Amino acid sequence: MIDLHCHILPGVDDGAQTMEDSLAMAEKAVSQGITHILCTPHHNNGKYDNPANEVIEKVDQLQSELDRHHITLTVLEGQEVRISGSLLEDIQHQEILFTDLDDTYLLIEFPTGEVPAYSEVLFYNLLKEGHIPVIVHPERNAVFRKDPNQLIPFLEMGVLTQLTAPSIVGIFGKDIQKTAKDMLTHNMLHMVASDAHNLKHRSFYMKEAYEEIEKECGKAKVTEMKQIAKALLNGDGIQAPSFERFKEKRFRFFK
Repeated sequence: MIDLHCHILPGVDDGAQTMEDSLAMAEKAVSQGITHILCTPHHNNGKYDNPANEVIEKVDQLQSELDRHHITLTVLEGQEVRISGSLLEDIQHQEILFTDLDDTYLLIEFPTGEVPAYSEVLFYNLLKEGHIPVIVHPERNAVFRKDPNQLIPFLEMGVLTQLTAPSIVGIFGKDIQKTAKDMLTHNMLHMVASDAHNLKHRSFYMKEAYEEIEKECGKAKVTEMKQIAKALLNGDGIQAPSFERFKEKRFRFFK
């Protein structure tokens, strides 16, 4: 099992704080059936900056510790990149890490409460350069929760989306869980990742998430989402399933 989004690197953001934390998270990941983790510290979100060269060095250090402790987990370098108007320049300056070595897919985080007005233009320019944005946890964004059809312009462009495992399990509450399930059944979510930060409050829940996805959509959906996760690591092409528009009565304001 592949986990494309995890804050397991020690001492770089609000995830693991020590190497001991990282090793404990790694053992939990292995118990869930995870074999590969893309280490994705927050980057350029106003609080944390983790440029590419620093992440690569820290991932190498973590892998050495995993090997020394005989933990059978492969960690790879990545980032959770906050959307910004400077993203294309940051890519040119080699500060950005993609999910694959061909610089095809990159994980992009929106602010929790908004979708910046420049997002579509930025994504258009990224796609023109051969970079495919992956919107992480859209089910937790206030704009998309209020009106999931706001995702459609991005989906029509060829942008991908990543569901957070705890969302569909119900860890973030019933409203987010319902949004996640509704987006899933409308084919607006393409893959699932843990976004794990620690073991106490923000653990993996990958096994449980796939069980919930199978319950909602069947085994074929689980197979599809696992294959897409693999494709993101390898830089392979993806044929996203056709999405369905939500009916207007679905929309509501959230407290």
